[in-house]
Amino acid sequence: MIPVKTALLSFGMSGRVFHAPFIALHPGLELYGAWERTKSESVKFYPEIRIFRSLEELLADEAVELVIVNTPTNTHFEYAKKALEAGKHIVVEKAFTTTAAEAMALRDLAVRMNRKISVFQNRRWDSDFKTVKKVIDEQWLGDITEAEFHFDRYKEELSPKLHKELPGPGAGILYDLGPHIIDQALFLFGMPEAVFADLRITRPVSQVDDYFELLLYYNQLRVRLKSGYLVREALPSYIVHGHKGSFIKSRADIQEERLAANDKPGSEQWGREPEEESGLLHTEKNGIVIRKTIPSEQGNYYAYYDGVYRALREEAEMPVTVTDGIQVMQVIETAVRSSQEQRVIRL
Repeated sequence: MIPVKTALLSFGMSGRVFHAPFIALHPGLELYGAWERTKSESVKFYPEIRIFRSLEELLADEAVELVIVNTPTNTHFEYAKKALEAGKHIVVEKAFTTTAAEAMALRDLAVRMNRKISVFQNRRWDSDFKTVKKVIDEQWLGDITEAEFHFDRYKEELSPKLHKELPGPGAGILYDLGPHIIDQALFLFGMPEAVFADLRITRPVSQVDDYFELLLYYNQLRVRLKSGYLVREALPSYIVHGHKGSFIKSRADIQEERLAANDKPGSEQWGREPEEESGLLHTEKNGIVIRKTIPSEQGNYYAYYDGVYRALREEAEMPVTVTDGIQVMQVIETAVRSSQEQRVIRL
């Protein structure tokens, strides 16, 4: 087995928490290097890692096969483009780019360079979302008529990551938390026919949108996506109604918390939610009304990087495709326009 030598473009929170542990764990991947301009944090966790002091130095290293573009959103297009032009495969953090046009330009460049792109939508492998998907896939609710997804936080103060808080391309909650639940909705239900959106600033200190509500229109279905920074007592994160019943589930995946505490993935119990976070199913089957809790599926971001490995070594499809990334950007752009014009816009 020839490992895929992989380099991170940042070793901040995303590199340390979401990427490095799973790249290091996978036998077919090698955590080869990280770009750190002045610090040397990566070697504290991975002593064998190589530190690059410039992007040019990293891209010039012919050993690097896969580049993880996990820098601020407003740099994604520039850095991803340079990595593709250097002949590297890439994984790009969410939000994929700042515009759909940039996303499509990267797709076209990858085709010309015969390289592969994936967008890092790790929340598909959250325990809570996997449970929702299983309930829907197994037809416990019948045809779905309505779904509501929340990704809420309570945070009055601004983030120290100023690229998220200062007006500019890729700033604001729609580009930060929005891609998670937009991608989940599209993964379950496909592209909507139309979008209505309300983007607002709710915190006096905020200069960019810190609240959104999106309504996705499908033929027989409506999907509402909401996120805000002033939600101290959160509603269930997943509410799904169908012709036969309903399913309600909290956001309870434990992986980010454990990874932030430097726990290593790979154990049998990794990604298992507390039993009390089980979802509530209220439905009917064969004429019998059922109301019971549903044990949560096991979350595991490792599956994402296993999919990346298989795409690069076994010619499988990327676990999250460049088309998936483009579609999320199209919904985001449409939502911004809808909020500005205060109307429903067809896709």
